[in-house]
Amino acid sequence: MPLLTLKKLRLGYDDKTIIKDASFALEQGDFACVVGTNGCGKSTLIRGILGLIKPQSGTIKYDNLDHTQIGYLPQETRVDANFPATVEEIVLTGCLGHMKMRPFYCHSEHKHVHESLKKLGIDALAKKSFVDLSGGQKQKVLLARSLSATKKLLILDEPSNNLDFKSRKDFYATLGKLNKEHGLTIMMITHDLDADDLIGNKVIAIKDGVVNITTTKEYLRSYR
Repeated sequence: MPLLTLKKLRLGYDDKTIIKDASFALEQGDFACVVGTNGCGKSTLIRGILGLIKPQSGTIKYDNLDHTQIGYLPQETRVDANFPATVEEIVLTGCLGHMKMRPFYCHSEHKHVHESLKKLGIDALAKKSFVDLSGGQKQKVLLARSLSATKKLLILDEPSNNLDFKSRKDFYATLGKLNKEHGLTIMMITHDLDADDLIGNKVIAIKDGVVNITTTKEYLRSYR
């Protein structure tokens, strides 16, 4: 069942087109890695799907999903080192998009936050100060915040950039578990092209603004 369908989508800025006539569907339960050289349009594609830029032409159809209900972990996420926020408080901010005019978080949002922390195995860190965590722990907390915004689709922009080898492997294993055991659909921009790092079932490859989607096995076969 398609969760997201793009048809002849063109994206860009002002009069410049970056993504040309992208047409593909992301099925519920997919894990798609978005690959391509720097400047090819990977982030532009993500910004279009998130509704941050309007299509120049073509359509994006969300099936039983609103673009405000998409969890998003950007490439750079800054948290003020002098801001004394706990892990729980950081993760709760992922619920802001659902609050509308309410001034306080409700019980279901607190529950969802603790479910997100538990899924990632970091519920014991809930009361810890975010700034005292290791790099790998911080990335998991930011992932938990993204999960607090969604139960359907998670989009990540090169989430392993600032992680060491061990932390990256652990983070990828966590994403695989979220996808396989919890049915979360994931779309991840990555520059890691090793077979072990292309952990999803599909690859969305972008070259010169042209978008092609294929299975990971087919992509690796052609890449080699």
